[in-house]
Formats: sequence, C-alpha cells, structure tokens
Amino acid sequence: MPTDLTGSPNRGSAGLVDILDRVLDKGLVVAGDIKVSLAEVELLTIRIRLMICSIDKAEEIGLDWWKYDRHLSPGREQLLQENLELREQLQLLERRVASLTRASGRRARVTGKGLIPD
Repeated sequence: MPTDLTGSPNRGSAGLVDILDRVLDKGLVVAGDIKVSLAEVELLTIRIRLMICSIDKAEEIGLDWWKYDRHLSPGREQLLQENLELREQLQLLERRVASLTRASGRRARVTGKGLIPD
C-alpha cells in the first residue's frame, strides 16, 4: 500500500479511519506462543490470542462472552433474579388456576350442570 509521508494531515487521518473501519469490519487476529525451555524441558508456555473486531462482527461469528460476564454486564444478575421471581409467580398462578378448575369441575358434577359462573 503506497503511503504519502508528506501528504496533508487530513489525508493521513482519513487513512487511519479507513484502516480502523476495515479492521473493525473484517476483524484482525494476532496469535502467538512463547515457550521457555531449559535443557529441552518446557518450563513455561504462554499462548497469546488477540482478536480485534466490532461487536457486530463478534456476534456474527458467535462470540458473545461479554453478555454473560458479571463484571461487564452488571445488570445481568438483577435480570436473572427478576426472571426467577417471575417464574415462581407464574408457577403459583398456574397452580391456582388448576385448583380452581378442579373445584369448578367438582361443583359442576354435583349440580349436574355445566360450569357454574362465579
């Protein structure tokens, strides 16, 4: 890619914006391993994996770990608790409806008629 080192600052910043846009749109992966050995005995291995991309691109390729990290999504715990409470309320309401349905069925059999309106 040819560069113009004596060009105007606006052209340089536009180039940087274009590069950032391309990196965030397409993604950039840097991978490497560092191994420390002594007398052919591996003492330490460090694996480095760096991925730079936009959130949209990350979700497109199936990365969404930040949604479940409690440090990065502080409201998630509250949502989980609220969800649990709503499920408990739903179960309670379903039990009440079932017991009312059974009670109405018993009254209908006793009177010999259909359901009795309350």
